[in-house]
Order: sequence, then C-alpha cells, then structure tokens
Amino acid sequence: MRLIDSHCHIQADRFETDADLVLGSARLAGVERILVPGWNRASGERALALAERYPWLDAAVGVHPHDAAKVADADWPWFVESAADPRVVAIGETGLDFDRVFSPPEDQLANLRRNLALALATGKPAILHCRSVDGRRDAQDALLHELRETGFGDRATIRAFEGRPPAIVHSYSGPVDHAEAMIDLGLAISFSGLVFRAGEEASADVARLVPIEQLLVETDSPFLSPPGAPRRRNEPEWVAITAGWLATQRGDDPEELGEALVAAYDATLPRAGRATG
Repeated sequence: MRLIDSHCHIQADRFETDADLVLGSARLAGVERILVPGWNRASGERALALAERYPWLDAAVGVHPHDAAKVADADWPWFVESAADPRVVAIGETGLDFDRVFSPPEDQLANLRRNLALALATGKPAILHCRSVDGRRDAQDALLHELRETGFGDRATIRAFEGRPPAIVHSYSGPVDHAEAMIDLGLAISFSGLVFRAGEEASADVARLVPIEQLLVETDSPFLSPPGAPRRRNEPEWVAITAGWLATQRGDDPEELGEALVAAYDATLPRAGRATG
C-alpha cells in the first residue's frame, strides 16, 4: 500500500538522535511523502533543514495556537519570507485550542487570522489544529467562523487555489456536521491515530463522508500513537495503521486507497520538482 504522512513533527526533540533511522523505517513501510509542519520559528527552521536534506520531505511554517502568545511581532517577517520558499508547501500548523489553552483565546484568534491571511496570500493551504474540551465544540465553531470571515469558500479563494483545498483540518476531531461544513468549504480532512480514542467515534462517520480528493492521513508524530504502535513515541511508519482503518471504514480496497491518498497529497500540496524516489 502506498502511503503518505501529511503531518509529522520529525524535527521534534524526541527524534533528535535517530531521525535518519526513523525516516528509513518509514520508507521501508511504503511512506512516499511526509509533510513536516513547524509550530514556531525554531521548529520551522528545522523543518526547512530537513526538507533540504531529504527531498521527499515537505515543510510548512506557521505558529501553533499553543505558541500564539510567545511569538514576537518581530519574528513574523521570517514566516512571511519563509512561506515563499519552494520547500514550503503549506502554512502552519495554526488553529485554535480551547482545551489546554496554553495561549489566551484572544491571542490564538489573532495568530490564526494572520496565518490564514498568509495562506491566502501565498496560495499555500493552512494546516488547522482544532481542539475543544471533551463534550464541547466551541473551538470548532470559532474556527469555522474565522474561515468564513477570512474568505475561505469564496470564489476568489477557489480561484487562488485553482480548485485545490485551501486548508487541511489536521488530526480531525469533532462532530459530523462540523466536518460537513469544512468539506463544503473545500477543505481537506486528515485522520490520525486520534480516531482510535474514546470520544472520537464520530470520526468513523466522517471518514465515510470525505470525498476521496479531500482525504488525507497522518501520524502527528511523535504524538497520537495508534493501537499497535509504541505509546512512548509515534513514528511515520505507523501511518499504515490509520490508513488501514480508513480503508475499512470506507470499504475501499487498500491499494486503491493508497494510490488515492498519494494523489490527494500531491494535488493539495504541490511542489515543483518534488522527489518521488
């Protein structure tokens, strides 16, 4: 089965001593593309360095909601400049987290808005993190509101992205109607090992709803290990477990789904001269 990992923090400290081995294992498992999103400037710089070293990796730069109150305005020009780098195929990860609230909601919203504006300006999709406290959906509703206010779903945005998804809802979590609204805006939906956790049962219904051209899969390594993967550290090779879950939920042939996932990745995150071997 051909595989992609549309969200993997291989630049995280937990991979500092053995990133080469981890990436080698991923290749042996069939992983052909990995997107490495930053969450602040330092992690974005490391993502770019990895994408330079391994041409089959792609990078993203942006500010995570956890870091929204920590990134100085003086740093923002670096993100704008780096967004033009051909190794950068997306903006993020950004979004809203009203669960742990490491940054105040008002800072998260301001940060989200300038990341979304950068995505629209560059024509590179935003990577969206969205978490609410268990049993609530305030972050999902606020994110949907911000997307609509910023122009996602408008004809101008559709033209700017040439019909490609203008954003990726990473590690999907939320009710079915939230997914339906995101799909209607043309966004891609990515599933991680989170789908196996209690309270995320709606993800199975969502997986069956997503059009194949808007469907992605990820690990969110080193987090969110699926069943059968080591709990201490998730790795990109284990994306195969979640991809298998997707095939089961959708009733798809695994090999055909693998082909479709690679195609969706390349269409959503195009990069001139991307290495495929």
